Amino acid sequence: MSDITIRMVDPDDLTACHTIEVRSFPPSEAAWTSSLENRINYYPEGFLVAECNGEIVGQVNSGSTSKDDISDEEFKQLIGHDPDGQNIVIFSLSVLPEYRKTGVGSKLLSSFIDNAREMGKSKVLLICKDDLIPYYSKYGFQNAGPSASTHGGATWHEMVLPL
Repeated sequence: MSDITIRMVDPDDLTACHTIEVRSFPPSEAAWTSSLENRINYYPEGFLVAECNGEIVGQVNSGSTSKDDISDEEFKQLIGHDPDGQNIVIFSLSVLPEYRKTGVGSKLLSSFIDNAREMGKSKVLLICKDDLIPYYSKYGFQNAGPSASTHGGATWHEMVLPL
């Protein structure tokens, strides 16, 4: 595989990011185009993309808050977002199916964690399904137990990475 470049999102990346989102999650869980557009416009420093040969093949996007409860659905629309908050919350880490298991997700997540440290955040928070707990644990995330989130009707676990 050619070199993967990780960079901050650009407004022109919206369509590619939405395509990755809908190819990665069931319709009940995928972010709306408007949500992704908000994240790009209002918190681009918390939104990274992976590019391979000029094509966006992966993304990680987030919001920032000083709250520890990340189960609020409105927060995914950046309602309550505080760019100076102590915590950064990953909403989505997704990679096009044909680029999975090639290191794209790993490079995105590692770059995201490095950026969170550079921004002076205290913790990276996220929710994930059971099968992804081992994946995030490899990066130092700790399972904080079941989440109150009912996003998409699924069962979620809260993961915390102290920085």
